[in-house]
Amino acid sequence: MFKLPSSREKKKSSEMALPITHMQSSFVKAQYLTIFLPFIQIIPCNVSKRLSLFYSIFACNLACLHSKLACFGRSLSHLVSCCYHFIFCGVEPFIIYLFYFLSMSLLGFLLLRIPSLDGGQKNIDLFFMSVSAATVSSMSTVQMEDLSKIQLVVLAFLMLVGGEVFTSLLDLQTMKAKLDREENKSSSDGESQVELGLIKSPSTDLKSRSIRHLCYVILAYLLLIHTIGSISILVYLGVMSSVRGMLKKKGACESLFFSVFITISSFANGGFIPLNENMAAFKNNSGLLLLIVPQILAGNVFFPPFLRLVIWASKRALGREEESNYLLENSSGVGFHHLLSKHRSTLLAVTAGGLIVVLMVIFCWMEWDSEALRGMDPYQKIVGGLFQSVNLRHAGESIVDISVLSPALLVLFVVVMFLPPYTTFIPIQYQDRSSCGGLSDQRGNEKQVLQNLIFSQITYLTIFVMLICITEREKINQDPLNFNVLNIVIEVVSAYGNIGFSTGYSCKRQLRPDATCVDKWYGFVGKWSNKGKLILIVVMFFGRLKKFSMSGGKAWKLAS
Repeated sequence: MFKLPSSREKKKSSEMALPITHMQSSFVKAQYLTIFLPFIQIIPCNVSKRLSLFYSIFACNLACLHSKLACFGRSLSHLVSCCYHFIFCGVEPFIIYLFYFLSMSLLGFLLLRIPSLDGGQKNIDLFFMSVSAATVSSMSTVQMEDLSKIQLVVLAFLMLVGGEVFTSLLDLQTMKAKLDREENKSSSDGESQVELGLIKSPSTDLKSRSIRHLCYVILAYLLLIHTIGSISILVYLGVMSSVRGMLKKKGACESLFFSVFITISSFANGGFIPLNENMAAFKNNSGLLLLIVPQILAGNVFFPPFLRLVIWASKRALGREEESNYLLENSSGVGFHHLLSKHRSTLLAVTAGGLIVVLMVIFCWMEWDSEALRGMDPYQKIVGGLFQSVNLRHAGESIVDISVLSPALLVLFVVVMFLPPYTTFIPIQYQDRSSCGGLSDQRGNEKQVLQNLIFSQITYLTIFVMLICITEREKINQDPLNFNVLNIVIEVVSAYGNIGFSTGYSCKRQLRPDATCVDKWYGFVGKWSNKGKLILIVVMFFGRLKKFSMSGGKAWKLAS
């Protein structure tokens, strides 16, 4: 006989038919209820029922909120992933770098401005210092000892994230995002396209794993250099009580902060030192100078050779032999700007080392008995010449007053500061293929037109020097010994090379002495007008991004 189900069976069947999401929310609600059960049991019965109802509703709302937050988290993660792939795949690398340095400079300006609201520092000077630190140019318009400790921390952070080694991770992220997009596109096309080679191949997978391994290698390289550099300088300061006493006498930061700051600045080639005199205060401390020299080289001109060395060491230490061999043997196939071939890395090391030795010999020969090296013994002069020559290749730390050096040496400084970091002497025999239409085979018509309109680096520097001479023309007429063209050229080329050498400003060189003039320990640009400072800010950005315009000017042929 047919029997209708009872109400209890209906309720049981309806509970069995609950959707999974409701079961999950009920489980979460039960979890929240168990928290409050011990407290409910000790309350009287009538009050306990009301509280149980209240906590049941409360737990249900918490469960709903939990599920909504989880859904929001998944949506946000998907949105971030889409934005990541859009930025690193759909945007030109130049735009990515420009946005990165602009955002870091603006963030640094806001952070520098907070402690200086009552310090009397101008906004233009703080923004200039922020740009200088983010582009590791070490051009200054403010005395370093006038900055608070918080502001020094901000400068150290900007130099860290603006250094060449750290920003190279942007290139790797771009390469990794493009590989991921190609792999996802090929894998979503289906099995029918396997024969066409669109599915991820073993070589593509190896390249992707190698790039990921290279990211970890560079992060380890950053951590290793900063750790060893900071500890070595801290130990030196602990041994040399005279240096430690000098820092304490000047009211400078403690030894640990000083060691970390100078390591970050040296490795990033930032050139900022938390003392007004820069490294001139330590010109007789040859041991400290010798500790800083390797850090400067490891962060710039010697980065490619050291990178190959670290990759080789990771193969031995971590057992990542397949990825390491791929990186070492296919440097051109990887497409990473800093990963050079073994032959090219050797030539770069020989060229950079030879150039440093030549500069040191010329510097010591021309300035041995000069005012710049007065009070130093022969050993200190040789180490000082080495330190100055190394810093001339993009670091900017100095043990001497640049303005007292001979004019011939200053002209040599201008030429060397103009050279890119990876300048290499390569004896290559090749034929000129410019008549074979190389550009038309590689680029579209629009890119050809844009490439033809780009000027050479010297042309842009000439334009910048002319603009600054226009903005500072009144000071050039009134104070020609300080505001001469050579000093302006040195300032512009130093900003373009992101080096930071400056002749400064001296009240003693004034033709019309000003009783209110006070010598300041900052760069020559500190005496410029706001327009001149803004132009030099543009020069620092242009110099930091010069790798995107190094091929400019090839369309211009000089012929008689």
